[in-house]
Amino acid sequence: MKEKIKVLIVDDSASVRQAMAEILAGDPDIEVVGTANDPFAAANRLKTVIPDVITLDVEMPRMDGLTFLQKIMSQHPIPVVMCSSLAENGSDIALRALEYGAVDIITKPKLGTRQFLEESRMRICDAVKAASQARLQPLSKSTLKVAPKLTADVVLAKQSSVQQRLIETTEKVVVVGASTGGTEALRIFLEAFPADSPGIVIVQHMPEHFTSTFAERLNGLCRLVVKEAEHNDTVVRGRALIAPGNRHLLLKRSGTRYYVEIKDGPLVARHRPSVDVLFRSAARYGGKNCIGIIMTGMGDDGAQGLLEMKESGAFTLAQDEATSVVYGMPKEAVARGAVTKIVPLPYLAMEVLKLD
Repeated sequence: MKEKIKVLIVDDSASVRQAMAEILAGDPDIEVVGTANDPFAAANRLKTVIPDVITLDVEMPRMDGLTFLQKIMSQHPIPVVMCSSLAENGSDIALRALEYGAVDIITKPKLGTRQFLEESRMRICDAVKAASQARLQPLSKSTLKVAPKLTADVVLAKQSSVQQRLIETTEKVVVVGASTGGTEALRIFLEAFPADSPGIVIVQHMPEHFTSTFAERLNGLCRLVVKEAEHNDTVVRGRALIAPGNRHLLLKRSGTRYYVEIKDGPLVARHRPSVDVLFRSAARYGGKNCIGIIMTGMGDDGAQGLLEMKESGAFTLAQDEATSVVYGMPKEAVARGAVTKIVPLPYLAMEVLKLD
């Protein structure tokens, strides 16, 4: 019998603790082993039970979540998923949590439409499952209703092989997909590029409102320009565009100009934005002019899209297992025959520049 993933919930709000417990307990693969209203209570719980995953509030009395996270990661690393209400002034703090070792960020559950609640359930449970598989490095009762897993067909129909042959070679475009562990992987990847690198388009699974701050932070660290993508942004050399949270991102082409389209739509492969949607659009409008890269992450989002890119003539790369926080998405892409070459994270940018 499969052992359940043990979760400790840490949040100062009783209603949030209750909602999180009900959501997680509704998944047959997850067991809530305790709740705590602050880090001190959590520390006492950790004396008697060691969970597989901790969900941790960002802002709490007596000790904030960031300080507690640092203590956990430096003393006894346990996968941590940060919870945030997505307050504007809290997004930067949550992103710092990822730098300090948190595996993922999730939105606190709140009342809303039925679709929002179902998507929130799915996102929270998936984040916990991904975190339970993460490779960590220390610092110096409701029933879960699973929504159908949709493919990129709901956003963009697959093109025919005849259409694929019509694509002519123009400027190279790099499209990248990442999930759990991707924020740090993308920093390493993008910092390695010169200012005149080929245009890059990225889907990183991340909640709404965080991608803008994430892009700003990368922009301050990298030689190329990094920004959150806006509808109709042109893909140009020396710039990386990151999909806004909760919106799909498609690569489009008009003549020799590549640009992006921001689009609403249902979850694809359980995500919005979806890597499969970006990769399918790259297969259709870029073909052999594109380089596809799939990086660390849980699940299989991007595997089918990368296969379509490879079939359209694109060169495809996957991050290797040793440097992936979670070797889910790259592993599935490799298994489907979608990957031309497997490369360790520190050398991915070098491979792109060789092909440019």
